[in-house]
Amino acid sequence: MAPPILKLDDIFLSFGGAPLLAGAGLQVEPGDKICLVGRNGSGKSTLLKIAAGLVEAQSGEVFRHPSSTVRYLEQAPDFAGYKTVAAYAEAGLGPGDDPYRVTYLLSHLGLTGEEDPKSLSGGEARRAALARVLAPEPDILLLDEPTNHLDLPTIEWLEGELQKSRSALVLISHDRRFLEKVSTATVWLDRGTSRRLDRGFAHFEAWRDQVLEAEELEQHKLGKQIEREEHWLRYGVTARRKRNMRRLGELQDMRSRYRGHKGALGTVQAAASDAQESGKLVIEADKITKAYNERVIVASFSIRVHRGDCIGLVGPNGAGKTTLLKMLTGQLEPDSGTVKLGTNLEIATLDQKREELNPEDTLANYLTDGRGENLLVNGEQRHVTGYMKEFLFQPEQARTPIKNLSGGERARLMLARILSRPTNLLILDEPTNDLDIETLDLLQEIVSGFAGTVILVSHDRDFLDRTVTSTIAPADAEDPDGRWIEYAGGYSDMLAQRKGAIEERKRAEKAAEKPKSTEASAPASETSKGKGKLSYKQKFALENLPKEMAKAEAEIAAREGKMADPNLFSKDAVTFNRLAAEMEKLRESLAKMEEEWLELEMLREELEG
Repeated sequence: MAPPILKLDDIFLSFGGAPLLAGAGLQVEPGDKICLVGRNGSGKSTLLKIAAGLVEAQSGEVFRHPSSTVRYLEQAPDFAGYKTVAAYAEAGLGPGDDPYRVTYLLSHLGLTGEEDPKSLSGGEARRAALARVLAPEPDILLLDEPTNHLDLPTIEWLEGELQKSRSALVLISHDRRFLEKVSTATVWLDRGTSRRLDRGFAHFEAWRDQVLEAEELEQHKLGKQIEREEHWLRYGVTARRKRNMRRLGELQDMRSRYRGHKGALGTVQAAASDAQESGKLVIEADKITKAYNERVIVASFSIRVHRGDCIGLVGPNGAGKTTLLKMLTGQLEPDSGTVKLGTNLEIATLDQKREELNPEDTLANYLTDGRGENLLVNGEQRHVTGYMKEFLFQPEQARTPIKNLSGGERARLMLARILSRPTNLLILDEPTNDLDIETLDLLQEIVSGFAGTVILVSHDRDFLDRTVTSTIAPADAEDPDGRWIEYAGGYSDMLAQRKGAIEERKRAEKAAEKPKSTEASAPASETSKGKGKLSYKQKFALENLPKEMAKAEAEIAAREGKMADPNLFSKDAVTFNRLAAEMEKLRESLAKMEEEWLELEMLREELEG
């Protein structure tokens, strides 16, 4: 085992109340790919800052190898003093580092380097910060939420970069798929302490559940042991005083441990408030278009959204997802085409920018709209502090200003508010940003079990695969031109269907490019043996292929009809995948029959003069 290049041992840190970190540790060896996981507010970012030397622990040991280089990805990068993005990124290089790395990274991250840092969006700022920390190829790379504000193509590119990087890596992220692909070890920060699993994130949740079950069992055993000792204290035969005093001391110690046990933080318990049922047809868009100056954002897009659908919108940043979403919900008029909204719609929206939040407002005031101490949830009067507890807020936080909340807590607060309002159409724009994994699980259950309709924009592939019934994506993901296509199923299903379509198009192009002489070579050789006539086998194929083609087309149409059911994937994913696989085989068979029939028909015409 190689010696550690970074080690944090028995770290303690408190900000006045209960300690945030109470004996936490972290050990990094060369080549490690560690994901640091835990609930919002558990101290992950603080521990990473201690590792980076930006925060000092109140006690504990911090060791960094003297010759190792460390780079830390900040949540809010400071661009002060830099005229261009390139200058900011190059400032992270060491004396012997290759400046070309900055150019390479910025180009892959969609930046030229000439941008003014003052005019950057949130996503562009995150890309610039990534280029700065990745360029030096440091010994230790500390990344805090590297995928926030990044689109899917960039996230997938970053995965590849980190997988092949020689840097030891410690990263915080709530993107399950990203963690599964990048990490080889997991450190779980829980109730101030840390536990390590020498396996990637894919194995974490099963291991965490085992740990919590064992802990609960141990606490139960301790309770039973206390009961036995108390019984002995009251009714047991008196022994020597010294021995009795020892047992009494042990009993007091057990009681102290039992009372002092801090259980795992609970999970959010909530469901969306039901509104009056909407009409069966929720949204009907017919050939809608939108362009800004010369750039086409949406080109003749049509869709029918029915009650119960859950639709995901994906695509690169700037492709027009939010624009399309606003047109579908009536917030933005299309340049041409029509959008009709159904009847009895009660719309609730979670905005990715959290613009609705007033930083000076208190949690209680925000949840009740300033109408006292109670709010109405599903027709039932609830006290605001009781409702807050369901979203893991403490009663004493009721008067806390929103500006004091973390990003994850703000996301949870907005979720609590929209779920308290009667709704039958949920609009979620990047709902997974800043949410911890446990709250993501809850949101997934809410969306999956919601009786109404959901339209969501997300870059979280795992969340999309677990929730949506269809996915809308640009026809050309690399260079969006305004054409959008709806695919059945989640993100992975969309990729599979897109891959199948690309392969089918390539086969058709390849067949079309074949020279006539090549196309007719096989039948011609057989004809030469038959003295200028079609063979019996060729005649039979020419007569029967149209029937077989018609039969294949009918079978494809039958399966397309079954897959047109928007609820099929969510109700029976196995049947949906089986039908998709069968359709792919039928299409391949049909393409081969069409090609063979065309060759034979051309040969027949040639022979008949």
